Amino acid sequence: MPELPEVETTRRGIAPHVEGREIREVIVRERRLRIPVPQEFEDALVGMRLGTLGRRAKYLLVPVSGADSGSRALLWHLGMSGSLRIARLGDLPKKHDHIDLVLENDAILRYHDPRRFGFVDWLQGSAETDPRLARLGPEPLSPEFDAHRLHALSRKRRIAVKPFLMDNAVVVGVGNIYASEALFLAGIDPRRSAGRISLERYELLAAAVREVLAAAITQGGTTLRDFVSGTGEPGYFSQRLNVYGRDGESCRRCGAELRLVTLGQRASVFCAICQT
Repeated sequence: MPELPEVETTRRGIAPHVEGREIREVIVRERRLRIPVPQEFEDALVGMRLGTLGRRAKYLLVPVSGADSGSRALLWHLGMSGSLRIARLGDLPKKHDHIDLVLENDAILRYHDPRRFGFVDWLQGSAETDPRLARLGPEPLSPEFDAHRLHALSRKRRIAVKPFLMDNAVVVGVGNIYASEALFLAGIDPRRSAGRISLERYELLAAAVREVLAAAITQGGTTLRDFVSGTGEPGYFSQRLNVYGRDGESCRRCGAELRLVTLGQRASVFCAICQT
């Protein structure tokens, strides 16, 4: 599943090609996404101009405006296997290319989604009021996310620290891959009770979350089977993964065999020597 760095990489990749451009044509080949594509989608978007792309958690925010139709915004989620790429006029669609926004510069914003778990829908109100976004926690690279928040929210919680960190009400966008990597960098056992971790260790964890996400964004996200960036390039962060997907291999720090456990129904790999 594309996580926060993959979505941010997509935003950065497609933005220069689409921002400020008028939509000339909308082609919907498949409406049956997780949320069906709105029936008025094509007519409503033709003639609108794309604004500055934003992101909230794993959602892309795509503002559109028109001289006679005011301003609205699209909420785009890539689901399990979705991607938004830039194609050019004349590039034939492939299987699972469900939506095209054809722009005035002959670029095409093309949505590809083999599993159809993603969606595009109208944003309801603003990012602060849309029910899909309103209860989300802070962005992990924002000043609102820090050790004091983690420490305060974790008190008297028996939940293991890894699923606690992956809770979108605590902080958004720290999925399985990046939670595993951040806990390794901070030296924290993912099985530990969140409520029994000190403020000092949460300082290490908050810093590790910021470090691993910033590195992943810089390197283009993590190479997953279905993921490519907005320009069609794969991510490269997986070349640096310390623990995720490496169960049974040697720890890069101490050489011990990495262990695999299940936490919150998710596979978790860690080093029992380096993470305590």
